[in-house]
Amino acid sequence: MKSGGLFSEYCIKDVLFKNRLGVAPMTRMSSSVDGIPRRDVFEFLVHRAKSGAGAVYSEAIVTDYESAQGYPRQSRLSTQRQIEAWKPVVHDIQQEGAVAIMQMFHCGRIATPEVNPAHRSIAPSPLAPRQNNPLSAAPYPVPDEITFFDMKHVLLGFVETARGAVAAGFKGIELHCAHGYLLSQFLSSYSNQRGDAFGGPVENRFRFVREIIQAVREVVPSDRLLLVRISNWGVVDMDVELFNKEEYQEVIRLFSKEPIDAISVSTYAYDQKVFGTNQNMAQITRDVTTLPIFICGQIHDRSSAENALGDADIVLSGKSALLNPQWISDVRQGRPLPPRRSEEANIAYTETQLL
Repeated sequence: MKSGGLFSEYCIKDVLFKNRLGVAPMTRMSSSVDGIPRRDVFEFLVHRAKSGAGAVYSEAIVTDYESAQGYPRQSRLSTQRQIEAWKPVVHDIQQEGAVAIMQMFHCGRIATPEVNPAHRSIAPSPLAPRQNNPLSAAPYPVPDEITFFDMKHVLLGFVETARGAVAAGFKGIELHCAHGYLLSQFLSSYSNQRGDAFGGPVENRFRFVREIIQAVREVVPSDRLLLVRISNWGVVDMDVELFNKEEYQEVIRLFSKEPIDAISVSTYAYDQKVFGTNQNMAQITRDVTTLPIFICGQIHDRSSAENALGDADIVLSGKSALLNPQWISDVRQGRPLPPRRSEEANIAYTETQLL
C-alpha cells in the first residue's frame, strides 16, 4: 500500500487529490432530450464529493450528434446550455475538495442506430458483436466501416466535448478507450480487422487513438489532467479478451509516449490474475509505465481498497459508490461492506441514493 494509505493526499502535476478514493465513471441514461442530466443526477455527484471522495467522475458523455450515442438519454457537453448546466455542479464538487473529471466516449458498434441522429452505427470494421443488444434483445446491426471522413468527424466530436469540459471547469478529462467502445474497438484486433494504416499491427491500431489524444490535448490546458481508460473486456461479448499480454503492454507503452497524465485500468476484479500470469492488471500495467494508475473492479470495502492501492495510485468504485451514499465514510471507518452485483446497479439515480 502507498505511503500514507487511502486517506493520504496525492498530486498529479499540480492537481491535488485529497485522498486516493474516487467515484468511478458509469454509463448512465439520465438526460432529457437536451443532453443535460437530471437534477438528481447532479445532486448525486455533489453528494459524493461532500461525503469525502477525492475524485468524482461524470457519467460517460457521448461526443457527437451523429454516430456517438449508444444508449437512450445519454448526456452531452458541447453546447452552451449544457456547459452552463454543468458549471455549478463542477464548482460544487471542487468546492468540497474533490477533483471533478469528465469522461467522454463514442460507442461505435455498441449502439442502437435508432438513438443516433443519423440512424447509423460505425466501427473500424463492419463486424457486429456476437451478443444481442441487452436493451432490445435484438441482434446488433452490422456497423458501417468508418471512413477517413468519419474519422475527422469523430475526432472533432472529442475535441468539442473536451472544450465543453474545460469551459465547465473540470480539472480532468478522460478518453474512454475501454469496454469495447469505439476507441477500444480500434485498439483490439477482435474488432479491428482493417487492412489500411489504421489496422493490423498494434502501432497501426493505435494510430487513430493517438490522433484523438493529440488533438484533445491541444484544447486542454496544461493545468488540467488528460487521462485514458483501458480494459481487457467489453460490455458485450464479455467472454472475449480484447488483447493478449504483449499487445496490452504495447498499447500501454504507446499511451505512455503521448501527452497524457494518467492511465485508468478497468477490471472485472482488481486482484484477478491475468494473461496466464501471477500478476493482476495494475501490476501488468505498472511493469511498462511510470504514469499514475487508477484502478477499479470489485473495490467495495476498506480491505479491498487498501489491497488495490498496493498496485495503483487512485482506487475507484462504481457500484458501491452508486448504491451507498456514505461509502467513503464507511470505508474510512472500516465498516463491513458487501460486494455489489452488476444487477443491483441497473437502476437510474433516485432520491433514495442521495440521502
